[in-house]
Amino acid sequence: MAIGIGMGTSVFPFDNARDYFKWVDKCEAGKVDSIWQTDRLVSKESMLECLSAMAILAGYTESIRFGMNVASIAIRDPLVTAKQCATIDYISGGRLLPAFGLGSKISRDYTATNISTKGRGKKADEALEIVSRLWAEDSVTFQGEHFSYKDAVITPKPANGSIPLWIGGSSQIAVKRTARIGTGWLGGIDSPETAGAVVSGVKEALKNTEREIDDDHYGATLLFRFGNQEDRSVLSTTKGITARMGKNARRYYVVGNTSEIVERIKEFIDVGCQKFVLLPMASGTREVMEQTRLCIDEIIPEFS
Repeated sequence: MAIGIGMGTSVFPFDNARDYFKWVDKCEAGKVDSIWQTDRLVSKESMLECLSAMAILAGYTESIRFGMNVASIAIRDPLVTAKQCATIDYISGGRLLPAFGLGSKISRDYTATNISTKGRGKKADEALEIVSRLWAEDSVTFQGEHFSYKDAVITPKPANGSIPLWIGGSSQIAVKRTARIGTGWLGGIDSPETAGAVVSGVKEALKNTEREIDDDHYGATLLFRFGNQEDRSVLSTTKGITARMGKNARRYYVVGNTSEIVERIKEFIDVGCQKFVLLPMASGTREVMEQTRLCIDEIIPEFS
């Protein structure tokens, strides 16, 4: 069983831009499996644009893989997206891990831009087909409800001839989309119970599509912190999750010592997840670097 422990950022947590590279250096030197950037275009909070971040990582790093967690394909042009991803993968020598979803229908990405959420699932399906075909085929002609292409070609192609296409989301539609076109599934901030239901659902849906997804291509995103429930970042996270989901926030993150964090990861493994994006609950460079150090020293060795 190949367990991969990656790390990611959502809201930009560092004191300044240069500190981001110090964190990347620590991740790469510490044998972190991969680096991920959450996607949000319209936000009062400071967040890096995920594909721009991937391009930076392609040039800055030597061996670590990286991906977006997850890019909202329904508000992106599929030709531009395919070209961006192919370029990043080519320049990095095949290290990009593309992951796509819809984003929340109440996201400011939609409401601030007056983009209708009606039919966005169909639009996403068309976009994902176009992206995957542009990566693989010499020429793409496509006629759909939302997009029309004639003899579209992109070069260079991705360096990775079997570049993955991970799908995000936990709805039944996302389950079916993953089974129909995805090569993997990457969950958002979910509980082990929700992640397990999605993994089981995808595996069942694959029977109808007559496709296969490798067992180690199911992933989970997990907020973590070495600390206690009274830490400022934990209190803030609890408030945000409770307001958004109206549920017991503690099933959506883990706080404590090494054994408690390892145990929560194992709960996800037990329901079929083998790839992880760990998001440190921390504010400021010093806290993020310390949480990352503890993850590298105490969590990753448990799953080597």
